[in-house]
Amino acid sequence: MDFAFTLEEAAFREEVRAFVRSHLPVDISRKVNEHKHLDKDDFVRWQKILYRKGWMAPGWPVKFGGTGWTPVQRYLFEEECAVAGAPSVISFGVNMVGPVIIAFGTPAQQQHFLPRILSSEDWWCQGYSEPGSGSDLASLRTRAVRDGDHYIVNGQKTWTTLAQHADMIFCLVRTSSEGKRQEGISFLLIDMRTPGVSVRPIITLDGAHEVNEVWFDDARVPIGNLVGEEGKGWTYAKFLLSHERSGIAQVARWKRELAFLKRMAGEIQSGGKPLMADALFSAKVTRVEIELLALEITDLRVLASDREGRAPGPEASILKIKGTELQQAITELMMEAVGPYALPFLPEALHADWDGTPVGPAFAAPLAARYFNYRKTSIYGGSNEIQRNIIAQRILGL
Repeated sequence: MDFAFTLEEAAFREEVRAFVRSHLPVDISRKVNEHKHLDKDDFVRWQKILYRKGWMAPGWPVKFGGTGWTPVQRYLFEEECAVAGAPSVISFGVNMVGPVIIAFGTPAQQQHFLPRILSSEDWWCQGYSEPGSGSDLASLRTRAVRDGDHYIVNGQKTWTTLAQHADMIFCLVRTSSEGKRQEGISFLLIDMRTPGVSVRPIITLDGAHEVNEVWFDDARVPIGNLVGEEGKGWTYAKFLLSHERSGIAQVARWKRELAFLKRMAGEIQSGGKPLMADALFSAKVTRVEIELLALEITDLRVLASDREGRAPGPEASILKIKGTELQQAITELMMEAVGPYALPFLPEALHADWDGTPVGPAFAAPLAARYFNYRKTSIYGGSNEIQRNIIAQRILGL
């Protein structure tokens, strides 16, 4: 593959770089680069800036507000945003439910929901996993029973990321118990302000409120919020998961994190010399970098397929597996680099206004929390074990 960019592509990169540098709020980029917690306002402020520019949904068709960019332009945009320290766009609306509504939604659903996703008027969350129904998602038990022009929804979703901020949730619900389990599942769009919907926090090891339980107690959902056909939700869920798994890799972001690791290891002394001068540690970093570059090529291939209107296939599972393994490897190397300075856990150091004295280098304080947080990446979006089964079946024919 030729990585030499054309003059037009180089000019596009400069356009993106200049825009991001002049419009990305300094306080947000500082939080990102220093691994501090971002709040809802941080994400929404940046997303509204992209929306006003028309760059909120590069992967959408132009008629729905997309950019019409080539795969290379999308790649360059993501890389420049990552280098500048821009936060990732929250995926649940733009990269997950948005493509489902575009592909399978009614014109009325498209006209109502898509503009609100683009403008960040609606913040979405994902209602898939349930207690006992994670990797075996087809065993979900949340039920939606038809009652006139509404569904009555009862059940529970768990590990629902950022549901405390959400206006809407897209849910897999069981509308039938007949036939195969997958055939009784439907795809519903539910307003989080609906009576009977409640959110309960799950506090993670780093003290953060990132994930939640969402409960449905006789919540009434209009029939018009059913996406596609009743009982076809499994098909739409697989379509969505292929987009989610492709996005989990976040190659551009992790190129930025690898650069941070190198700078950090250049500052830390080991035996009177920079840690990056240590042959063993340097070899570990080099191996990760080579694998990240190889993953980048796969990512570009997936972007090219998406540009042609094809949903990502089993290559999305490859991106998911290798991307999450590299994320974990990089956070492990960060922990290895700072050594005992990562041991003291200071949750307050993750907040932008913390002005205390760190134990050791200031950049070491958030690293233990990040290490633990990224243990989950090989599980969500379909565990890596399940992804290997998909590859074995759909690529190797086993």
